[in-house]
Amino acid sequence: MNTYHDWLEAELQETLDEDMEIDLEDAVLSEEIRRIYRNHHPDQMDRKTYFHELLRLQSELIRLQDWVSHHKEKVVVIFEGRDSAGKGGAIKRITQRLNPRVARVVALPAPSDREKSQWYFQRYVPHLPAGGEIVLFDRSWYNRAGVERVMGFASEDQVEQFFQDVPEFERMLVRSGIRLVKYWFSITDEEQQMRFQIRIHDPLKQWKLSPMDLQSRIRWEAYTKAKEDMFERTNIPEAPWYIVPGNDKKRARLNCISHLLGLIPYGDVPHEEIRLPERVFNPDYERDVLPRELYVPQKY
Repeated sequence: MNTYHDWLEAELQETLDEDMEIDLEDAVLSEEIRRIYRNHHPDQMDRKTYFHELLRLQSELIRLQDWVSHHKEKVVVIFEGRDSAGKGGAIKRITQRLNPRVARVVALPAPSDREKSQWYFQRYVPHLPAGGEIVLFDRSWYNRAGVERVMGFASEDQVEQFFQDVPEFERMLVRSGIRLVKYWFSITDEEQQMRFQIRIHDPLKQWKLSPMDLQSRIRWEAYTKAKEDMFERTNIPEAPWYIVPGNDKKRARLNCISHLLGLIPYGDVPHEEIRLPERVFNPDYERDVLPRELYVPQKY
């Protein structure tokens, strides 16, 4: 295999094999739910085409990673959106082949009592990147404009203070050299309902349903109004919002990755040629026989 296309075909076959394991999730779904979902998505992208494009984009993400690392760039990507809109799936595909020492995901839990007493942005600041790092926020400081506002976890005064502070906070990040990108994943009311139904009936996905997710169904219109206010007050030239239509998961992932790559002027960087050194053999070395109880049982 001495060409990019040879590598791509081999990697594509391996990825398809891995995807078959992931598809076991569908096996526990009822036939009726699966039939309804497929009827609502008649124009799904062909699996081989999808993975071919995904692997191509992921190879570009590796080039981006090398460029960020080489030039000590700092990148922050924020993922917000409706519950079940596909943020996690997009993040997973972005980071799948990247070095976790360069690209990391931040998904903070609910704030502690101590954190609630801090400056609002304080808990996020330690997670910002240093030179040569990419940080992806799976939800971010925009919790205050969304779930905290809608669910009453923040007062109107706190929300108003957030809206006054966040534009300048983000301008400070940009002035410090951080490339800040903000994505909103959007799906329709009907699509969210179907995805929630799938999670309810799939034991492998039920962990994704939280009480907050269920409340988002009841408060759909309140979340819509909160989103509109957030866009109006935080869509600044230094850090604009980009909306990713998410009803088609595969296309949403590809479109998001492609767009992200287009925002950053990355390029090739010099690499040292890698050569595998010769194995050194010591004639006086004898490998010890380890006790059998140290080994994992061979059940498979």
